[in-house]
Amino acid sequence: MKGMGKGKCMWMLGCAAAVLSFAGCGNTAKDDVVEIEIVQYKPEAASYFEMVEEEFNKTHDNIHLTIESPNDATTILRTRFIREDYPDIIGIGGDINYSYYVDAGILADLSDYEGLENIKQAYLDIDEALEIVPTEGSYAVPYVANAAGILYNKDIFEEHGWKIPNTWDELLALCDEMEQEGVQPFYFGFKDTWTCLAPWNAMAVDLAPADTAKQVNRGETTFTEEYREVAEKYLELLNYGNNDPFAYNYNDACTAFARGEAAMYTIGSYAIPQILSVNPDMNIDSFVMPASSSTDGNTLNSGIDLQFCVAADCENKEAAYEVLDFLLADENIQKYIDAQIAIPCKEGDFELSSMLDGMLDYIDSGNMTDYQDHYYPSEMAVDAQIQAFLIKKDVDSFLKKFDTDWQRYNRDIIRQVQEYEEKYGNTQ
Repeated sequence: MKGMGKGKCMWMLGCAAAVLSFAGCGNTAKDDVVEIEIVQYKPEAASYFEMVEEEFNKTHDNIHLTIESPNDATTILRTRFIREDYPDIIGIGGDINYSYYVDAGILADLSDYEGLENIKQAYLDIDEALEIVPTEGSYAVPYVANAAGILYNKDIFEEHGWKIPNTWDELLALCDEMEQEGVQPFYFGFKDTWTCLAPWNAMAVDLAPADTAKQVNRGETTFTEEYREVAEKYLELLNYGNNDPFAYNYNDACTAFARGEAAMYTIGSYAIPQILSVNPDMNIDSFVMPASSSTDGNTLNSGIDLQFCVAADCENKEAAYEVLDFLLADENIQKYIDAQIAIPCKEGDFELSSMLDGMLDYIDSGNMTDYQDHYYPSEMAVDAQIQAFLIKKDVDSFLKKFDTDWQRYNRDIIRQVQEYEEKYGNTQ
């Protein structure tokens, strides 16, 4: 059952009053030109959005569009919310921050936006699953997604006649064979803690329930129970990487892979532009992380990389929708996926990068599962916890801390879920 009043997350308390007043949203200038502002969180796509802004303003006399692509958009947005200075459209990922925004009532219900009819159901479902408690309405338009698994050097594979592994045992056997032939299987850059999440997420979607975090919040399971196999297999994978992976960062790992120092790289499609900046001619393909003991147990780790939300009570919602229509034009989406090696969330005949060929069957069939870390609160610093675990290699201690910290950093959400279920029952 949906329709419960929205709760308040702790980090949003400072801007609770702001939810009631949306001053400056879509201000109309004296000459009747509506001003629409977008703040989006992907600075690496700034050049694309500069093009969108220019082309939109050339073709629209009644609306003037401004797009900001700051380096730390999440922090900037929170500050603006407190100041009651709301952008008309917010470009964010499908993660815990989106959950907070929905829960705090900051976002408009977009159920009347016709463009949602063309969005793939898998990504609409991902957004709905991110809601802390079931909330009536739709609050985002998924734009593009990414995919995480294993990137591999096609030239090295073809030179040795290696096949793509479909199970965990096949992957480990392949790694053993690579080492026997003097080829390093993986390169890790775990000095940057966030990179520790890439293999974790790619294995977790195969080995743990997609709604693990929600099950824990409902008291139905523990992370110790659901994540043990993920943790143990992660340590196995670590054995096939470079020496002292904690001394190298993300850029180091991308560069090493681009130079052929490893046959495979456990990272998402978002890393491809960085790799190609080092070696533009590199022959890259990808495949789904085969963490399961059977092919049927594998799923593509794919989440919403960018989606657009409209501020609640925006006075010029129609103008905002006109901007969304422009962004969702097939030619503009194609330009974005070409530049960022992304996956469109919109149905249509789009041309994906050949570097995603190994994942196409999963993409076409909709066999995709969201990143587990999209449910983790930033305060818990799970990436740093995983890094510490990989150094210490103590599975029991790591899982115990995960469960303990989860209860600490999610106590308000857990209480909110419990109150909802006491009133409506378990509807998830």
